[in-house]
Amino acid sequence: MWNKLLSKKRYWSSDKIEMDEKEEYYRSTFHRDYDRLIFSNSFRRLSNKTQVHPLSKNDHVHNRLTHSLEVASVGRSLGLKAGEFLKKKDNNINPYDVAYIIQTACLAHDIGNPPFGHAGEEVIKDWFRRNSEKDFLKDLSINEMNDFLNIDGNAQSFRIVSQLENNYMEGGMRLSFATLGTLIKYPYSSEMCEKSKKSKFNFFQSDKSMFDLIFIELGLKTKKNTYRRHPLSFLMEASDDICYGLLDLQDAFELNIINFDDTKPIFDLLCGMETTNEIYNDNKSYEINKISKLVAISINKLALHVMQIFEKNYEDIINGEQPKDLIELFTDEKLKDGIAQAKKLAIFKIFNEKRKIELELGAYTIIETLLNTLIRATYQFHNEESLSFRNKRVLELMDYNKPNKSDSLYNKYQSVIDYIVGMTDNHAKHIAHQLNGMSY
Repeated sequence: MWNKLLSKKRYWSSDKIEMDEKEEYYRSTFHRDYDRLIFSNSFRRLSNKTQVHPLSKNDHVHNRLTHSLEVASVGRSLGLKAGEFLKKKDNNINPYDVAYIIQTACLAHDIGNPPFGHAGEEVIKDWFRRNSEKDFLKDLSINEMNDFLNIDGNAQSFRIVSQLENNYMEGGMRLSFATLGTLIKYPYSSEMCEKSKKSKFNFFQSDKSMFDLIFIELGLKTKKNTYRRHPLSFLMEASDDICYGLLDLQDAFELNIINFDDTKPIFDLLCGMETTNEIYNDNKSYEINKISKLVAISINKLALHVMQIFEKNYEDIINGEQPKDLIELFTDEKLKDGIAQAKKLAIFKIFNEKRKIELELGAYTIIETLLNTLIRATYQFHNEESLSFRNKRVLELMDYNKPNKSDSLYNKYQSVIDYIVGMTDNHAKHIAHQLNGMSY
């Protein structure tokens, strides 16, 4: 089974699906995956995309890039430990291969997030919902419309790395199938959103054939035409959950949104009261450094417990019989309660902080302006032989994202979403201001 799950095959073209020919002992297939991801334009743009606090003036606050790097660091450690565990079951498994696979998937996990973070996602979904009866959307099928009504950064991440970046519609970054499989948390399309009541899915209608091909190669497509999660995706997901659950607190402390009294009950659970009190009473350290130490200790303890849970539930995970994530399965109640309280604090004090709300409302106007202009221009491009001067110039803005005349309306609108999602926060703001005649 693991010889398939750790597949080194890449998609080169519809006629060529095979392993690397250039693999060297000092640079494995999975090392090359890491290099392709970290040197990509899409990854570099994460440095100017919101993690939690839009357009922050504080350079110490996480952006999508620093968040992804930290998640990847945790993922690499979990990968090495998982690799050692798996090597006992299959001596052909190299723990460093497992570490690189998870590390690279962690680097890619947010690469499809739009400007302004999850607020940006919500604006796009809301815009399509409010305009669903308009002429320019009525020709889309139900499944196509569901892709836009439930638009998810997870599906866009898969689209970028497997289709868009570097080799357009010819394998994208051409990552190994093992790495692509590990990236997938929700192995289904937007059709499942209504049943699950969540806007979480991992591939668009346009990318289904690529997704299907990869999961067949990995041995993860079932006889019922559904897909099982790659076992290593559980560790990628846990790395993300651990980091955002704690590092959001660190940022909020840096921005004076919360104080030590807010976080102490959380660290008492995660680190132990004795450790928390010892660090807090250290008069030689600044408070932000104390928080950083407690976060580091918490991450280490959570990561160790994640591995215990992975090993304990291994058989269910490998057989596709574990619907829960690893943190849901925690048996250490203090750690489970600690991470839950951290997320609750984020919801009540951080996500509803006034400055963040103000900026998210500004983001709403920015993305709405982009959609209003670009979708309408694309609709005219689809239906008419000649474009108005304004719409012609609007489409020229999209450069290589400009839709092709022969594309379906759905694919043309996807090109618009690809363009918007690829923007940094500042670039989205700049383009929206240009379209509104507010910046020259």
